Amino acid sequence: VTDRAAVRVDFLYTLIHRLGVFRVALFFAIDPLWDEALNRMRMAGLPGWQLDESIAPWWPGVSDTAVFAFMAYLLVFDFVDYWIHRGQHGLRWWWGLHSLHHSQRQMTMWSDNRNHLLDDLLRDTILVLVARFIGIAPGQFVAIVVLTQLLESLSHANVRLSFGPVFERVFVSPRFHRLHHSIGLGHESSGRGTLGGHNFAVLFPVWDSLFRSGNFEHRFDPTGVRDQLPDHGARDYGQGFWRQQWLGLRRMVGRG
Repeated sequence: VTDRAAVRVDFLYTLIHRLGVFRVALFFAIDPLWDEALNRMRMAGLPGWQLDESIAPWWPGVSDTAVFAFMAYLLVFDFVDYWIHRGQHGLRWWWGLHSLHHSQRQMTMWSDNRNHLLDDLLRDTILVLVARFIGIAPGQFVAIVVLTQLLESLSHANVRLSFGPVFERVFVSPRFHRLHHSIGLGHESSGRGTLGGHNFAVLFPVWDSLFRSGNFEHRFDPTGVRDQLPDHGARDYGQGFWRQQWLGLRRMVGRG
């Protein structure tokens, strides 16, 4: 690490986002509204729905196991998060926000939290609504958020760490996710200047394998966004927190 000022800004993001405090707060904040919505559904004769109750008829008794229920919820969240991530890279206005996360040229465990606040708000809102819809218990939701945040920090670490030919396809490693942050490969699918990328999975690379967005090459390329480079426009993503947030909004509306 040579630019310690950039890392200090990432640490500021970490103080804001660490352990998913905003996501957990949002989960509990919408509790009265969600209860009201469920009551209206019942009054209208509409049935409720919970993930573990839906699994029970197919595999009796398995949903009574706390570990199984936790893993089922974790898989659902990771699947949803995969498609959120595809949206962040595939929709130009959303990429305008999310590209801030990719603008860090020096990866560290703090890089996980370098996100535009609006980008995080959109992602967290979707995940909280999914959590409420599938009926996850508050304690399980908090545990999943904490576990996910910690594993995401590991995947952003600036280490040449792979999980080997087998486990590399089971869990997201720092090597796998570094390719997602690599210039070009991580944010382009069909050549320079296009949207897309590879290795979108947050925890389980199986989604990238299923939907053919995975790249399992053993390589460690420079990280960042192509338009940051001097010979590709030298776009300014900002050095300080507030400038990064402002420039993200400008990129979102096509003025950055």
